[in-house]
Amino acid sequence: MKRILTFILTAGLCLSLLPAAPVYAEETPEQQEGQEAQEGQENQEEQSGQETEDAQDGQESQDNQNAQQAPATEGLDLAAPSAILLEASTGQVIYEKNSTERLRPASITKIMTLILTFDALAEGKIHLQDEVTTSAYAKSMGGSQVFLEEGEKQTVETLIKCIVVASGNDASVAMAEFIAGSEPEFIGMMNARAQGLGMEQTHFEDCCGLTESDTHLTSARDVAIMSRELITKYPEIHKYSSIWMEDITHVTNQGSSQFTLSNTNKLVRQYDGCNGLKTGSTSLAKYCVSATAERNGVQLIAVVMAAPDFKVRFQDASKMLDFGFAKARTYEDRNQDPLPNVAVKKGVEDQVGIAYSGEFHYLDLNGADLSGVTKEIRVEPETEAPVAKDGIAGQAVYLLNGQEIGKVDIKFVQDVAKATFKDYLGRAFGNLLL
Repeated sequence: MKRILTFILTAGLCLSLLPAAPVYAEETPEQQEGQEAQEGQENQEEQSGQETEDAQDGQESQDNQNAQQAPATEGLDLAAPSAILLEASTGQVIYEKNSTERLRPASITKIMTLILTFDALAEGKIHLQDEVTTSAYAKSMGGSQVFLEEGEKQTVETLIKCIVVASGNDASVAMAEFIAGSEPEFIGMMNARAQGLGMEQTHFEDCCGLTESDTHLTSARDVAIMSRELITKYPEIHKYSSIWMEDITHVTNQGSSQFTLSNTNKLVRQYDGCNGLKTGSTSLAKYCVSATAERNGVQLIAVVMAAPDFKVRFQDASKMLDFGFAKARTYEDRNQDPLPNVAVKKGVEDQVGIAYSGEFHYLDLNGADLSGVTKEIRVEPETEAPVAKDGIAGQAVYLLNGQEIGKVDIKFVQDVAKATFKDYLGRAFGNLLL
């Protein structure tokens, strides 16, 4: 019987998370009826009414394979008709309400535009300091905008800020054209990326959410999926989505002028730990937000759709975040400890290296003591050639109080061919020369 090589590693992490009630500054109720321009107008109105008070306030991961029962949600009474709360590292749903209902997304559409932008950056197709020229079509966008002029040049990095901070429709179209050549081509990329992420209720018809088409639709769950993709694959987005105010410079034939970007996501200033992500509103979509926040290593995504007004969307998001931070505890193992080589029989090499396929993340919602988590390395000490690179050598199995809570594959790091007679003859001859 083959021996099993088992190493038991005990690792502990007990996170103490204290729920914090959201802090809301006094705001002047919005008077305009629902056009996307409300995103920028509402931002300025709220800012002027609350500026004084605000001034006083100062990777790849291994998903948890053992889904837990969601906690009781008494007291979590939301006014919005559709919402979801997700833990980012595991993708586990903590709370949901009509989360698969297909609804208009308004400007939270731009989350997918940002994903494709960061995809292009990661692939080296574009660079942060590349200059993007605004087309007449991009300039013609209505609704919330940063007032780009035809022929105006801005860097990719500046346009990212314009998209995520000020919800600029003109900036979104300019970026889409820069990456794909045209907005229709870019929309095709958006829908393909959504399909690849498993966003089953989503179909895009523009890159900014300005359209009122009956077929430009998504769901709270799908918004959470794409929000998670953006913040976990490209965490640098928080560098931009957490900006409260910043000036950009317009340089055109008429000269240069300053324009202040003001964040449409009030939770960036009003909610402890909020670091993004995107708001949206039109007369038909009503008020939407995908809010991301992190406390004590726990990162949550709260999505609210079709809220009746801009205050409710932030209140509902805050309620969900409070609920999540009060319940959620996470365990993480980055799996950076070294692993022993495995002996190879009948191979051109005598041994082969092994490595973890990824990190491990676990979410607890029931108050368990995560300091009791143990890891067992279950790998056969010997294998037989041929060995394929990325073939499964075994698993790291995680246990809590003796119960398995998840696992991570361990893979071979290289190919090892089966030895031939010529290989054995060469070895024998080499040994004679020693």
